[in-house]
Amino acid sequence: MRILGTAIVLTVRDPAASSKIFCTHLGFRETVTGEDFLCLERDDTDLEIVLLQRDPESPPPLIPAPAGVTLSLTVADIAVEHQRLLEEGAPLTEHPHRAPGGLWLLTMRDPNGVEIQLTQWTPPSGA
Repeated sequence: MRILGTAIVLTVRDPAASSKIFCTHLGFRETVTGEDFLCLERDDTDLEIVLLQRDPESPPPLIPAPAGVTLSLTVADIAVEHQRLLEEGAPLTEHPHRAPGGLWLLTMRDPNGVEIQLTQWTPPSGA
């Protein structure tokens, strides 16, 4: 199998609210829009994010979407991104912290509850 690209589809209550976070703070742009969806892309990655409007007439899901979903984006310098996001007033929920194994994490949440995690791997001291 040869994978040519990656798309993540998130079913949310308000696609425009999620798009605002992704476009304002994470450098995505809307490439395709429809009545009940938005496609977001960046020029420097093959990742496409599709924000699909949850049908308000459908019964609510047993587990509210996107509960339990974390979109993780690896960045080159998490300290620089943290400072930039603070200056932009991004909805941060966790400031940079080091997880076991050398992974630095920074977390924000959009108005639909989508958890977005920025990560940077650095080797542990002495490695």
